[in-house]
Amino acid sequence: MHPSSTYRVQVRPDFPLGSTAEIVDYLADLGVGHLYTAPLLVSAPGSEHGYDVVDHSRINPALGDISVLSSALKARDLGLVVDIVPNHAGVAVPHENPTWWDVLKNGRKSDFSGFYDIDWERGRILLPVLADEPDALDDLRIEDGELRYYDKRYPIADGTGEGTPQEVHDRQHYELVNWTRGDREINYRRFFAITDLAGLRVEDPEVFAATHAEILRWYNEGIVQGIRVDHPDGLRDPGEYFNRLRDAAPDAYIVVEKILEPGEKLPAWPVAGTTGYDAMAEVNGVFVDTGTEAFFNTLDHHLTGVTTSWQDLVHDAKYRVATEVLAAELARLARLAPEIEHAPVALAELAACFPVYRSYLPAGSRDLATARAEAGRRRPQMIGLLDRITARLRNPADELAIRFQQFTGAVMAKGVEDNAFYRWTRFVARNEVGNDPAKFGVTPDEFHDFAAQRVLDWPFTMTSLATHDTKRGEDVRARLAVLAEVPGDWTEVVRRWVRLAPLPDPALAHLIWQVAVGAWPVSRDRLRAYAVKAAREAGTCTSWIRPDESFENTLQQMVDRLYDDPALHREVTDFAASITPPGWSNSLGQKLTQLAMPGVPDVYQGTELWDHSLVDPDNRRPVDFAQRRELLGRLDDGWQPPVDDTGAAKLLVTSRVLRLRRQRPELFAGYRPVWAEGRSAEHVLAFDRGGVVAVSTRLPVGLSRHGGWGDTTLTLDGHSWTEVFTNTGYGGNRLSVAELLRTYPVALLVKE
Repeated sequence: MHPSSTYRVQVRPDFPLGSTAEIVDYLADLGVGHLYTAPLLVSAPGSEHGYDVVDHSRINPALGDISVLSSALKARDLGLVVDIVPNHAGVAVPHENPTWWDVLKNGRKSDFSGFYDIDWERGRILLPVLADEPDALDDLRIEDGELRYYDKRYPIADGTGEGTPQEVHDRQHYELVNWTRGDREINYRRFFAITDLAGLRVEDPEVFAATHAEILRWYNEGIVQGIRVDHPDGLRDPGEYFNRLRDAAPDAYIVVEKILEPGEKLPAWPVAGTTGYDAMAEVNGVFVDTGTEAFFNTLDHHLTGVTTSWQDLVHDAKYRVATEVLAAELARLARLAPEIEHAPVALAELAACFPVYRSYLPAGSRDLATARAEAGRRRPQMIGLLDRITARLRNPADELAIRFQQFTGAVMAKGVEDNAFYRWTRFVARNEVGNDPAKFGVTPDEFHDFAAQRVLDWPFTMTSLATHDTKRGEDVRARLAVLAEVPGDWTEVVRRWVRLAPLPDPALAHLIWQVAVGAWPVSRDRLRAYAVKAAREAGTCTSWIRPDESFENTLQQMVDRLYDDPALHREVTDFAASITPPGWSNSLGQKLTQLAMPGVPDVYQGTELWDHSLVDPDNRRPVDFAQRRELLGRLDDGWQPPVDDTGAAKLLVTSRVLRLRRQRPELFAGYRPVWAEGRSAEHVLAFDRGGVVAVSTRLPVGLSRHGGWGDTTLTLDGHSWTEVFTNTGYGGNRLSVAELLRTYPVALLVKE
């Protein structure tokens, strides 16, 4: 059974299952079908997100009792979708992870030596945890029968505990080394480049059973109805994994956290679809004016002094990740091709040219062909070498091909999401997971094609506008979309601002100015924290590994100038105020579109009101549910809210669509574009789901330049219709858009 909708809550120690149970009645009133939670199994101590599971056999005691939440959900007839992490486990605190502790203690003889994806041929397990100084091992001590390094604890194998701490260390199945050696020398598979997350061999039926027993018990006992699978691209064989999961949970609603590149199709796995990044790219894009791309190219060139191609930037960022950040993984791949000289450089080039996150051989062999062609174009002298490597990478049974598929996804994520997105800053409303920033916007025709196809292929895939991983909150993106309608105004102010508050990295400065107006009013602390994270991710003038103090001071001064210079502060405030009302129009339009389009809509916690969050951890701040509950009560008492700072209009739209989807799912079974006629027809985005018609305003600034709706009409069949947000009745088959959208920039018509 698929949910009518989901609502994502970041359950964590400071918002545990008991607190979550207390908002269930509010979520039921909102119209939600299923609660959708962050991972719930035991994670590393103090974990804020739960993706670093250390013990798969039980729920995290810091979160409380799942039966409390389960009872609350059942009382209100809500389902539960829970997030699981099959690809990796947390190993930062070894004594908290019983299977990892056993592997460190007993090596290959451990009962759990097959649990983790360790390259045993390379000798001892490398643990890159020591300080970056030559005599770091002098700080080892033996205490309570364990090796200790400051607050870190490691096991001692039986019969090896005699002698100095260094001598004992040298007899273990693991070796503690300088933390800087991790990227080059690590000998277990990681999640991306995170040494604290070790890859699991979930392809082994025993490992699958052990890591899924508790989740499947919840499913079998009716506590959980849905499973969201994190990062399937890291798995050795995702297709086989999903078949096994489906066999174990035949009726579960299963969605995969899979990032599809534009135009890429999800493999035919036995799942309901993705977690919705693909829908986000379409929904955000259709509210962007596709006609002003050239202005932003010119502005970007003017600000940075260079012309940067997105394709080249991505290639270079990915190549650097493949050869530096993931050097150990690249070396492991190359050892599988000893007969091919210069294999590392060919593998890195192919990964840098790979057009999607990964292939799922035999599906996706065309992507390998695309990568091979592009690599040959960039390195013609390597064509013979590329062909020899590609011949092996094409074979689904070849260990090199299997591991290369796990490698390319990590290269893409680290190179694009966590780096290029912060360096290519032409128009950052489009720098979002699952989108190609070079695609400036989406036309209504393209949007309708996407949506109609979704009904046919993946009718119950998730759709989302924000997740815990998005780079900007949905309403920041909606407001930034307005910049595409006022490119001249934006060019004028931002050129002045970069002179008033200079920064040696002009691309980063443009990112920060866009984010500032998109999230305004944003506190100094939040913008400062964002600016430092963005600068380190971009890696141009500072980085996580080697922070540049003087650059970061300059960056803080730039942000401070925005708050301390009264004239600049007033100017930013005024500019943000000028784009806020059209931004609200875009926000309501994209929210209605996402909630009403084909798929199962997900609402990220708190986004039923305006949400001007930035990248995590900013988007995991506590949500004021009391305020939302109070506003929803007022709406249900008949209050007709204005479109204003409170965001109540967004709550109205969200609650009314979610309730309708839950009560009358049959109205949302099909898809047909509805076209407007008249002077401002191109400003309407409308579609009929089979008895319910969603109508949104596109490009509100252009609409007012045209003098409003004028004679624009929609043609519907001659039934009577009720508009849900204003509770107004309409009859006849030609509807005046001006009349329909008099109160709100969006409308939802239900056939009587």
